[in-house]
Amino acid sequence: MLLEVNGLEVRYGGIRAVKGIELAIEVGELVCLIGANGAGKSSTLRAICGLAPVHAGSVRYGGVDLAAAPVHERPRRGLVMVPEGRGIFAQLTVEENLAMGAFSRDDADVAGDLERQFESFPRLRERRLQTAGTLSGGEQQMLAIARALMARPRLLLLDEPSMGLAPRLVARIFAIVREIAAQGVTILLVEQNARLALEVADRGYVMESGAIALAGAAPQLLADPRVRAAYLGEGAA
Repeated sequence: MLLEVNGLEVRYGGIRAVKGIELAIEVGELVCLIGANGAGKSSTLRAICGLAPVHAGSVRYGGVDLAAAPVHERPRRGLVMVPEGRGIFAQLTVEENLAMGAFSRDDADVAGDLERQFESFPRLRERRLQTAGTLSGGEQQMLAIARALMARPRLLLLDEPSMGLAPRLVARIFAIVREIAAQGVTILLVEQNARLALEVADRGYVMESGAIALAGAAPQLLADPRVRAAYLGEGAA
């Protein structure tokens, strides 16, 4: 098991944003976490990455409890997140942003990985010397994903990659997610577009009010009348 979350609780003051959830991800899986806005999905990702305080429970990655692992150490272990809102360095160029993705590496193949990202994202090659803040929303999302891949993640956490994008660009981003998964990268995807998330995922979890309400294989969740009524815009069967 690559990731095991047991009894995770996240609080902000007196608010319990995540209420003792359990989830697990095997190596090579693409698992999605869906739910309404405010359900606790992003707080869960932030706790896994060390960006939100864990009030109770544990997060184990590669069999090791992450409680004592500082935030900056987690990317070195292959735990990398693409945050909601992309989090690019707006004043740096595209190429400089990508270089920042490899900050935790000391191997000799950074230049090779940079070239591979440019092959995967030709638009970024065209704009490699352009200031990242001047890119379109879709280009910024591609940059955020490519920057994360520069860290050579074992587990890639994607937080709302479709947010704010036109439908055509959303389709492209999800095609990229499929390609990354096909390359063997384990992915935990948080996404409000439940249909697209479940169509690319192997398994899924549904969060409601900070708790896991449903879990199962993605095709089963897609067919579940509760999911279809609440998240896919269809009437209950």
